[in-house]
Amino acid sequence: MLKPAQDGPAVVACNSCRLSATAREDGEGRRGGALLVAALRAVQSERAEYAGIAVQEMPCLFACQEACTVHFRAPGKVGYVLGRFAPDPDSARAILDYMVHYAASDEGQVAYRDWPAGVKGHFITRTPPAGFVVE
Repeated sequence: MLKPAQDGPAVVACNSCRLSATAREDGEGRRGGALLVAALRAVQSERAEYAGIAVQEMPCLFACQEACTVHFRAPGKVGYVLGRFAPDPDSARAILDYMVHYAASDEGQVAYRDWPAGVKGHFITRTPPAGFVVE
């Protein structure tokens, strides 16, 4: 059931997420999560600063009410689940821009002033790394 993935800063996208709160797929039968993964990979190739961030995918992050969800993670850092994204380049760019700050942080906490507008209002959960809780 588990499959090895690159260890390091990663955005894990649910590739089976609904397209939106009201639609499961687009007119061509594509899920929102799969479209978001494609957008993340396309945008990632645009800027060298995104190269150190892995774009990973898996089916179902169990945040089904939120549509187009992603998980930010890195060893020893607080993790976050975000959702309610449009599966488009603007959302992908905001996600990756946030991940640049996240990857550079000591513990995964990014100052609010550094949050791209495109991630504000999208946070669902915060998860502590193994062996820690947040103060």
